[in-house]
Amino acid sequence: MACEEDSWGLREYVASNVAVPEELRPQRVAVLCVGNRLMLDDGVGPAVYDELTASYDIPDNVELLDLGCLSLAMVDRVLEFDVILTVDAVDDSGQPAGTVLRYAPDAMARHVGITASLHDLKLIDLFDSAALLGYQAEGLCLGMQVENASPVEATEGLTRPVHDALPLLVDVVVGELARLGFPLSRKASIE
Repeated sequence: MACEEDSWGLREYVASNVAVPEELRPQRVAVLCVGNRLMLDDGVGPAVYDELTASYDIPDNVELLDLGCLSLAMVDRVLEFDVILTVDAVDDSGQPAGTVLRYAPDAMARHVGITASLHDLKLIDLFDSAALLGYQAEGLCLGMQVENASPVEATEGLTRPVHDALPLLVDVVVGELARLGFPLSRKASIE
């Protein structure tokens, strides 16, 4: 009896937690770190970007982008990648602040509330727009439940629970890249 994975394509592997076999590995991956650095926890995506660029050597076939807010300006870029990971702040998941969440792009599509991105354009919207132009990529969303992404005044930094959980979110991104066939290596420390 063949296992279920024998009939899987890249889409099924991306959505699962199973390592992608070498023959199905994507050629290019984008990691889109989304968020506003001046809105406390909404800056968790850019904070992940900072940690990844400071601590890891990024392979040429992985593009790491600090986007601010995800916009339709990225629609033409979808054509360049086989898989797109977004890293973003999440609110109303019902989980404690600092909880790392992993979900498919359509799991948060077109509704407000649980697992809703804090940005008007979601990854599924970008994919839908790209599909109209004939572009297609697989996607995965990685996020963190926030404590405060709407401060009264512009405030740079993260709240304590999100700051303390940031290394876990970075590890999850690194782990997902390794699972897709793009292991990152730590930069050599300068002493």
